[in-house]
Amino acid sequence: MNLVVIEGFLARPAQHVELPSGTRLVTLEVTVRRPDGPAEPVPVTWTDPPAWASILDTGAEVVVLGRVRRRFFRASGATQSRTEVVAHRVVRSTARAKVSALVTEAVDSLEQLGE
Repeated sequence: MNLVVIEGFLARPAQHVELPSGTRLVTLEVTVRRPDGPAEPVPVTWTDPPAWASILDTGAEVVVLGRVRRRFFRASGATQSRTEVVAHRVVRSTARAKVSALVTEAVDSLEQLGE
């Protein structure tokens, strides 16, 4: 199973892109604090987010439920890769009920593995 839950703050405002297919994409850079070391930036992509995603700004605290993806692409004549989190859900850390529902969804997914 490929499942990730991260909590952190945005290092920069949400960036919006519309793909040629018409799909809307938001990219986030979520900085995750570690208790035993430096903070780590985690790139997140979110497909067809709700309208409120457009107001996410630097410093906004969020919780992300998604999966890890490594994609390959060509740039400057060389093959490069990027590892990122593909968001299924993003909620503000301050929305406790939504955070609780997100964590419950993640736990339910994990429990299905044991069945």
